[in-house]
Amino acid sequence: HLEVRRIKDTDANEGVSFGRITAILSYSKGFVCSTGLGTVCLFEKLEEDIYRKSREIQILPDPASSDFTPAQCQEIDTICISPAEETLAISTDRGQLYSMNLSSADTKRDGPLHFEFLSQPFHSNSITGLSICLRKPFMATSSLDRSVRIWNYETKELELNKEFQEEAFSVSLHPTGLFILVGFSDKLRLMNLFIDDIRTFKEFTLRGCRECAFSHGGHMFAAVNGNVIHIYSFTSFENILNLKGHIGKVRTIEWSLDDNRLASCGTDGAVYEWNTQTGKRESESVLKSCSYTGVAFSSDYKTILAVGTDLILREIQDFQVLREIPADEIAHTVLAVSHSGRVVFTGTSAGTIRAIKYPLPIQKEWITQQAHCGLVTRMMITYDDQFLLTVSEDGCLLISKIIDKEGRGLKSNRQIVHTEEILVTKADLDEKAHNMLELKMHLEELHMENEYQLHLKEMNYNEKLKEQSDKFLQEIKSLKTTQKILETEIERRERETQQNSTEAAVKHSKDLKDLEQFYTSKLIVEHNKYEDLLQKHEQMQENYERQLKCAEENRTQALVELTQTYEAKLQDKTQLLAQCQEEAEQTFHKFEEIIKQAEEEKRKMILTIQSKYEKQLLSEKEANIRLKGNSGLMTQKIYSLQKQIDDRFEEIKKIKKERQSLLGFIRSLESDICVLKTQMSGHEKTNQDKEKIIFGLKTMNQELEKYKFILEFQLSDMKKQTEPQQDEIIEKAERIHKLEEELLKITKSNTQLKLSISDLRLKLRTKDKEMHREMQKVKDLQTLLERLRSDLHVCVGLIQEPRKLKDSVLMIYGRYAPNADTVERSSADGSQTLCHQHDHLEKTINSLQMKLVKSAKEHEIVYVKIMKENVTLITEINELRKELHSVRTKAKEDKVQLELLKKSRSRPRSKEGPTEEPSHEGTN
Repeated sequence: HLEVRRIKDTDANEGVSFGRITAILSYSKGFVCSTGLGTVCLFEKLEEDIYRKSREIQILPDPASSDFTPAQCQEIDTICISPAEETLAISTDRGQLYSMNLSSADTKRDGPLHFEFLSQPFHSNSITGLSICLRKPFMATSSLDRSVRIWNYETKELELNKEFQEEAFSVSLHPTGLFILVGFSDKLRLMNLFIDDIRTFKEFTLRGCRECAFSHGGHMFAAVNGNVIHIYSFTSFENILNLKGHIGKVRTIEWSLDDNRLASCGTDGAVYEWNTQTGKRESESVLKSCSYTGVAFSSDYKTILAVGTDLILREIQDFQVLREIPADEIAHTVLAVSHSGRVVFTGTSAGTIRAIKYPLPIQKEWITQQAHCGLVTRMMITYDDQFLLTVSEDGCLLISKIIDKEGRGLKSNRQIVHTEEILVTKADLDEKAHNMLELKMHLEELHMENEYQLHLKEMNYNEKLKEQSDKFLQEIKSLKTTQKILETEIERRERETQQNSTEAAVKHSKDLKDLEQFYTSKLIVEHNKYEDLLQKHEQMQENYERQLKCAEENRTQALVELTQTYEAKLQDKTQLLAQCQEEAEQTFHKFEEIIKQAEEEKRKMILTIQSKYEKQLLSEKEANIRLKGNSGLMTQKIYSLQKQIDDRFEEIKKIKKERQSLLGFIRSLESDICVLKTQMSGHEKTNQDKEKIIFGLKTMNQELEKYKFILEFQLSDMKKQTEPQQDEIIEKAERIHKLEEELLKITKSNTQLKLSISDLRLKLRTKDKEMHREMQKVKDLQTLLERLRSDLHVCVGLIQEPRKLKDSVLMIYGRYAPNADTVERSSADGSQTLCHQHDHLEKTINSLQMKLVKSAKEHEIVYVKIMKENVTLITEINELRKELHSVRTKAKEDKVQLELLKKSRSRPRSKEGPTEEPSHEGTN
């Protein structure tokens, strides 16, 4: 069913420029709709069939990108809302995921709303390059979306992202993880990886470099230009070797572990193994019918594995193919060998990954897993054999955990240690130093403010403590005076209570006599009632016995009738069984006679047919078919009769089981009757005992009610007087506890901040000095290089004049050779001075730390003394409170006794009591 909803005309006219709607989703308040490139609108429901546009959310441009238009020009593919309707997520045609918090959209009614990346920005086009390094858990990827990204495969996060003006075809990380080679359409660039940026350091004139790789030692790197492999020195950036031999384009290259060999493959169907020291080919394998796409060394670096367009995985050694594994219809595109040498992974054109055992099997045995939806372009295994990294034309980077069938990871012989060094420029360090100084000033200001506030709080708390101590002393004095007054009153009231007790004893004796007479009359009445109940009980017992006898007689009669009926049924069933057996025997005899007759007829027919076989062959076949059908029908009838006989036997067994169950039921009824008789006799005895107990409890209850009335009256008075004072005491104790906790937190935070500030200052000073010295060295070297370049430029002009050229070269050598020695000597002297300064600073840091520890200990001792004094004060206050409470309880008890005596007495002295009581309450 489709429902057409109408949007308000006012909202439509206000400028809702609807583009092509690519996604729409409903939720509880209305619906969400994509209204153009990079924009999503929220529509709220006002009434039935009427909606209003509430908010508009847009995609912000990526701050790391140099282009501002692509992020806003993305087309939204899908929209999704969380079940709690708190977050809104979208996906775009450029492979990006964005999210938005809907609760913030409700709160921010005025400002514009923008989407944020759900996790991190991804590649929006096919990935062309993949590389890893040894000393860091980094991997680099290059893509046709003109970006180079650095990822962390352990944390699965994006570390760096940089977009360029040209497309990046290949990428390679230096083993240290501090440098990167990127092949662009115009040049090959060597770049530095800084903490937040990727900057070019050196450029090489190699156009369209689609393959580049650093050696394992990092001292060389290879770059491909068409069908030539150029090998450069990383220290001097000189072109050491040019490896020429491929006719077609070189697709992949790989270094050996000792960097003495290099394997390459190309579209010309050739796989070569080069010696990087001499530049000669050590082995080769050429198949012109195959265009190779991937090559890799085995774990022991003795053989080479290669895949190509002919769907075959080959293992090559010394100009020969050792093993071949033919694939299915899907071609292998790339491959990677684990460092443990147990597994070979291959990627296919369909996006699947295959795991093949090594040494390679004879048959097609591998494990496949669908990983990508496009052709797998690159594949690598981390140095610890924990992760398999694959990239594809679909723009996805997949990190797979490598495990065996039992779920355990592969064990590697290498022990890899990751470093945490990062390159930082001097400008960034200066900015950070400036920020640190500002933060330091701000911290000092906060420290001063905190100390001032603490001092004010201490003053206020001291004043409050003095006030409270004065109040408590005054209260103690007043309580002592009231105690003396109460003691005099207690002595007076004791005399009065002695007189009243004698009068109460006389009254009590009279009341006891009256109660004895009353309860004797009640006992006589209850005895008469008990005799009547005994007579009724005897009558009930006689009636119950009669009913039991009638039930037993009925039961016996029912048993007899049931046995008679079931015996009659058994006789009928046995007769039926006998008849059925007779009928079955008769039918069996009949069928035997029929079979015999049929056999005799068959014999006769066979004798006649032997003489006339050629003429009557067709008629004899028809007769045989008919006879077979009749015999089949007869056998089916016999089987059906046997089934009926078996069913009858099963019915007889069921009837026998029912009879046994009825007999068991009768026996259980007889046992229940015996149990009921024993219960009747037990109930009679318990009734007599319970009547005696009830009589004793009634007398106890009357006495307890009297005591309860007196105690409730006393408790109500006590609670009214103690409640307000107890609340005040609890509040003050809580305040003191909170203040003590705040003091502890503040002291701890102050000590930690002081230690951290001192450490940071020392580190900053040392690093500043080191940076300044290194920058001066760099500047000196740069000036020398510029002079060298200018002199060399002059030498180039004198190429046709050899004498002048020789003189100029000797002059250059005389100028710059001694300078290099002096620079080296100065660098050595600088390193020694740096070491001395570093040792001196470490000693000063240790001494300052010792002083800090001593000051912290002294501060703790002072704080402990203050805490002990506070504890003693609190204990004294608690003791005074206990004394107060005991005095008040005594006074209340005296008041209650006085009031009881006044009520019992009816003398004129009772008038004097109320005039004195208000004065006592006032003093309390």
